[in-house]
Amino acid sequence: MKTVSLVLGSGGARGLAHIGVIHRLEENGFVIRSIAGSSIGALIGGIHAAGNLDEYEQWVRAVTKVDIVTMLDLSWGKSGLVKGDKIINTLVKLVGEKRIEELPIQYTAVATDVRNQREIWIKSGKLFDAIRASISIPLLFTPFRKRGIDLIDGGVLNPVPVAPTIGDETDITIAVNLAGAEESPENPESADPSPAVHPSPLHEKINRFINRLQRSAAASGRDWGAYDIAMQAFEAMQSSIARQKLAAYPPDIVIEIPRNACQTLEFDRAAEMIEMGYQKAGECLAQAGRIRRM
Repeated sequence: MKTVSLVLGSGGARGLAHIGVIHRLEENGFVIRSIAGSSIGALIGGIHAAGNLDEYEQWVRAVTKVDIVTMLDLSWGKSGLVKGDKIINTLVKLVGEKRIEELPIQYTAVATDVRNQREIWIKSGKLFDAIRASISIPLLFTPFRKRGIDLIDGGVLNPVPVAPTIGDETDITIAVNLAGAEESPENPESADPSPAVHPSPLHEKINRFINRLQRSAAASGRDWGAYDIAMQAFEAMQSSIARQKLAAYPPDIVIEIPRNACQTLEFDRAAEMIEMGYQKAGECLAQAGRIRRM
């Protein structure tokens, strides 16, 4: 039995792969004693540390595009598109209010103090305050104010936060990087063409809702195309910083999830991402085992 410090990286919906990684580790007899996470890594890690990963997994596997739209409480202020209150309140109802210092697993959520350009390691206080701070993707979510400081996504400065685990008394450190090298779809030539889709009344209603949001955005001077470009730039920045952080603080094992596995808000692809995390973790553990035997 090996004890593990688990580092869970940032990367939007790709972070659902963290669930599969955790399942594979536990099946192989690893005991997770410490978790450090940025953004979605802080969310998944915090829920696991609280002992509620199974409930979260059941919920997220059932999430649809409609659910995603309904949970985006728009904020037409200048600091972000989404307030994030609906998402956090949904998770609190699912998991319950928890305090970090009372969790059975040591936990650190990493956020960014953008004004002072420094990482903030949150190791105490309300779990979902820490998660809300860490998931505050610039331009998408409004910043989270904690003790007079505006905090944004931890991935801005540390997408794979190995450093908070350096003092852990565990046997091994495993990091999950969600900004891995891109992979091509398997056998694209043999893929069947997409079947014709006949819009349902519900689908048309969702489209009308999204179109209204876009018209409102245009009326307020917002450019949704600019948000897409900004998200791509953020992803590119995180990929570069992740490589630097992993070189500076090399963990024992790095599990790489391709950065093109899915887009930031594609949480309706949970089953696919969870399975990818499970498979990638298995491959890395097998490779690590072969290296140790050599």
